[in-house]
Amino acid sequence: MSDRESPPTEEPTAKPKAASTGVEAATSASVPVPVPARIPAAKDRSVEPTDALTHYMAELRNYPPISREEEHELAVRWVEHGDVEAARKLVVSNLRLAFKIAMEYRRAWTNVLDLVQESNVGLMEAVQRFDPYQGTKLSTYAAYWIRAYVLKYILDNFRIVRLGTTRAQRKLFFRLNKEKRELERQGFDVGPALLAERLDVTERDVVDMDQRLRESDLSMNAPTRLEDSKYEVGDFMPSTGASAETQVGDAELSRVFQEKVREFADTLEPRDRRIIEERILAEKPRTLQELGTEFEVSRERVRQLEKRLVDRLREYLKESLVDFEYYAPSGD
Repeated sequence: MSDRESPPTEEPTAKPKAASTGVEAATSASVPVPVPARIPAAKDRSVEPTDALTHYMAELRNYPPISREEEHELAVRWVEHGDVEAARKLVVSNLRLAFKIAMEYRRAWTNVLDLVQESNVGLMEAVQRFDPYQGTKLSTYAAYWIRAYVLKYILDNFRIVRLGTTRAQRKLFFRLNKEKRELERQGFDVGPALLAERLDVTERDVVDMDQRLRESDLSMNAPTRLEDSKYEVGDFMPSTGASAETQVGDAELSRVFQEKVREFADTLEPRDRRIIEERILAEKPRTLQELGTEFEVSRERVRQLEKRLVDRLREYLKESLVDFEYYAPSGD
């Protein structure tokens, strides 16, 4: 495996960058690209490809695999001299591998050509990062990158709301239903606890993913099913943030607190007032050591002064502010 960067052994947490422009430029002119379907005439239906996928598979015959020795020579030319033609040959000689891996996931995605495209991008990324001096075949190394791109593409596009944002979710996305069917075939009463134990995840992860796989996405802008209703689904969703009344109340409480602290600071000696301003009122409080250096005292002494001031401030606020708990209705 290359020392430059090891490919993900499972699904990636973030989509890797696309292959370099050098590899892309080398392959763009020669790598077979899926073309729109052609409608053949009746007389030559037996020889004309019927769709883009069939046409692509036919084109792959023009790019056979190469020997291990030739692969090593091309990889050295690419790594040592930046030979773009060598990189192109490495890519096209492994297009069959990329196609084979893409077909493994055809049941998870309706458009196979999308998967083939992502496989080819992953292959180019692998060529870009391949180190021929590690003694590893390019096909072995590239398989990790190809699967990484395909899996990431499926996860990112399966739903409007992204799935598989954690390692546990990615594992469940691809294995939950399969494991559930296998356990049912063996006669087990399948529940979240058993699935969580078998897949090494939490029960909560199992319940959440099962629910998300069974239910489709619903747009917040979708109209409600109420007759003659002009409302959207989002109009009935509760807000997760603080209410407007709470926000106004918090802002007013903060304003009053700041005001009372400044009134308290005006009654203090210059050094004590300085500590209040720099340690309590400041957006970025200074350290005890910085104030100790300024006052030519120890850090511990500043801490003692601050504690004494905080105790005095607490008593001052009790006397100055309304005790709302005392004035709250008793319920009688």
